[in-house]
Amino acid sequence: MQYDERDLAFAGGGLDRAGHLRGDAAAMAALLADPDTRVLPFWRGKPLLADAAGGGRRLGLLVPGHPALAGAGAPMLLGLAGGAARLAADISGWEPVGEVAMPGSFIDPAEQAHPDLPADHRFAELRGVMTVLDPLEAELAATARSLLAWHGAHGFCSACGAASAPEKGGWQRGCPACGAEHFPRTDPVVIMLVTRGNRTLLGRSPGWPPGMYSCLAGFVEPGETLEAAVRREVLEETGVQVGAVRYVASQPWPFPSSLMMGCQGAAETEALMLDPVEIEDALWLTREEMAEVFAGAHPVVRRPRQGPIAGHLLRMWLADRLI
Repeated sequence: MQYDERDLAFAGGGLDRAGHLRGDAAAMAALLADPDTRVLPFWRGKPLLADAAGGGRRLGLLVPGHPALAGAGAPMLLGLAGGAARLAADISGWEPVGEVAMPGSFIDPAEQAHPDLPADHRFAELRGVMTVLDPLEAELAATARSLLAWHGAHGFCSACGAASAPEKGGWQRGCPACGAEHFPRTDPVVIMLVTRGNRTLLGRSPGWPPGMYSCLAGFVEPGETLEAAVRREVLEETGVQVGAVRYVASQPWPFPSSLMMGCQGAAETEALMLDPVEIEDALWLTREEMAEVFAGAHPVVRRPRQGPIAGHLLRMWLADRLI
């Protein structure tokens, strides 16, 4: 099977996660004092971005102690980039003036400017810029978003209920009351290219933008294999029975923190019986019709977005590169 993971957003950045430094208090203090260290601030799930030379966007990395970081908690160590530390900090307590967000949007287009930062530095939705960041910066942003979201949702010990605190550079929370240790979680998700002969199965969830269809996907349940999860999810959502299943590729998906495991499943039936709670519509498309989709010429289905693994799987199938 041939594929290039650089086609997948948030994958293949080559970040040195420097796990050996996380529990070393002296090393962490030295990193914060190093002039090459930079901090990536987030505001309510949005990373700070800046204009890049020649167009595009880049991460808005700040020096430790920058005024815009006032009120942030302890920075989280993301890793080393070119030997220099990269950290993340959450400044969600800051209240911007003017437009804040657009609830209900598939991708929030609103951007927030901080008064202590240059005009080209703004907080923006990561989904909208994931393909314009270079692979390393995209991996940094995805790692930071998932890590900060976990801390935001796990402020109390699940064993005794006491307030917990970040430890090990942000890669752990410790409970001072009972001594329990808590670690960031990643939710396993299967996303399936379901095929039958010359056709593939696509579906759309309620609330998606018009014309947006994708591969079926769902969370892996406790005690379940990837193969079983693929078969169960497809059957539950569309009534289609799947036989042989094989793994293709994976992608971290920081919304808030999933690992998308791309699989190919061979359908044994084709009649559709949709679960209206999960699926608004589903359809079978031939390779010829999928070519129209990618050309932007299909009357119903819009072209898949660049970056997510669903489009990658469909692109590979269309090119007959899933072997």
